[in-house]
Amino acid sequence: MERRSRVLPRETCSPAERLATSRGGAKGEQESAEAEVVANAPRRRAEREEPNRTRPSMREGDVGSRAEMPERTRKVGGGTAGGAGTDRQARTADREKAGDGALKLMEEVLRRENLVKAHARVVKNGGAAGVDGMTVEELMPYCREHWTRIREELLGGTYAPKPIRKVEIPKPDGQGKRMLGIPTVLDRMIQQALLQVLEPIFDTTFSDGSFGFRTGRGTHGAVRRARRHMTAGHRWVVDLDLEKFFDRVNHDVLMSRLARKVKDKRVLLLIRRYLQAGIMEGGLVSPRTEGTPQGGPLSPLLSNVLLDELDKELERRGHLFVRYADDCNVYVKSKAAGERVMASLEQFLWERLRLRVNRAKSAVARPWRRKFLGYSVTANHQPRLRVAPESVKRLKAKLRPKLRAGRGRDLARTIRELTPVTRGWVAYYRLAEVKQSFEILDEWLRRKLRCIVWRQWKRPRTRLRNLREHGLAQARAAISAYNGRGPWWNAGSSHMHQALPTAALTRMGLTSLLEEHRRLACSP
Repeated sequence: MERRSRVLPRETCSPAERLATSRGGAKGEQESAEAEVVANAPRRRAEREEPNRTRPSMREGDVGSRAEMPERTRKVGGGTAGGAGTDRQARTADREKAGDGALKLMEEVLRRENLVKAHARVVKNGGAAGVDGMTVEELMPYCREHWTRIREELLGGTYAPKPIRKVEIPKPDGQGKRMLGIPTVLDRMIQQALLQVLEPIFDTTFSDGSFGFRTGRGTHGAVRRARRHMTAGHRWVVDLDLEKFFDRVNHDVLMSRLARKVKDKRVLLLIRRYLQAGIMEGGLVSPRTEGTPQGGPLSPLLSNVLLDELDKELERRGHLFVRYADDCNVYVKSKAAGERVMASLEQFLWERLRLRVNRAKSAVARPWRRKFLGYSVTANHQPRLRVAPESVKRLKAKLRPKLRAGRGRDLARTIRELTPVTRGWVAYYRLAEVKQSFEILDEWLRRKLRCIVWRQWKRPRTRLRNLREHGLAQARAAISAYNGRGPWWNAGSSHMHQALPTAALTRMGLTSLLEEHRRLACSP
């Protein structure tokens, strides 16, 4: 109800009464205004919070022209915020659209074409059987019979991988053993299918300095990039060696990095179960709480996902680096800078990724005193690639068992068994620009073969007869056969060089490492 004020006739109202009446009227008007403000407050607050919108035109002809006009901007704190609501709606729609595909990632993994490709890759790679004893030849018949159940378990998030089989192999440097985890062939196929879907998602975001286990990249690209950094004047290297990297990967840290791009919880759960699958040794299964054992198709991608954070940190700091899996080299211009980088990266790796640096194997040194992926360099102003001495020693250690087994065989057969190993080794080191290592290996291999022949001749009388048959004079053959020296000494002597020259070994099929290197260096 409206407030009614009492008005007295002018002639009968005293000054005090008129003052009271005027005050009462002002108070009534004030209370009415406050009531109106309170009633309209929600509407005004909604108008303030509502995003700017383009006012509709009163004419239909304005619709087309207004659609071509930019949205009106509203000043906010001295700036402008144009179309904020529209931008937010567009971003939300994009996220929802991307989320639909991300939430159906498991369906993409189980797509028929993807599984056929994964099966073909597993069969091509071959490999040993897992804990269930199933071979790659038995995989397809097993899938025909059980795939409906396996697919339902994968889609429902109830699939449980079988334990992996523990295998230990000696490390290339001979110091200790490296643990491999061999999954079953079925789990290898599922992991390969996961890899084929996840790799395109992550690979495009990886650093340009990462070369390990990536399509179109490899060790030769990493070695060339390292030489380019050294040529640019960064002649000190921070050689990082991560302590038991594949055995010490923190599962929680790794899963958090995966969850940044993978939104399908079924895929994340499956990867978590693969990480935590038990390991069988001696018939007993032990649970795993850390590490990604090498042996499964998914392990290399997971290592790159985790170490990509290290790559991004090095890029943020502006460092020149090359990383191949867990082997990382950072190139700097001084030893002091290298020591600072080593200390800061050691702290970063532990605090962010829960990884430790092996200080015994890591160092800040000149590149020509270190090796990277089997290569080293010369100390010239323009560094030249060469084979690291440790790589030469490893090849000799690999060839010795084959040479030892050749003592009771035909020499040509031994040479045929050596040829694939030596050719593969030369193909890997074809980037080397220093030929000394190939010459040394050629001489060592020919001497080893002559040593085998000398041992096969056994007795001095047999040696005398064979030396005579190979063209030596009677007196010289007699002195050589009865000299009493050992096989290695005689293999390097002139009489064995004359009896079994390099040309004779070449006719038996021996390939010169130096000639093979020259051939590969000239090929495109």
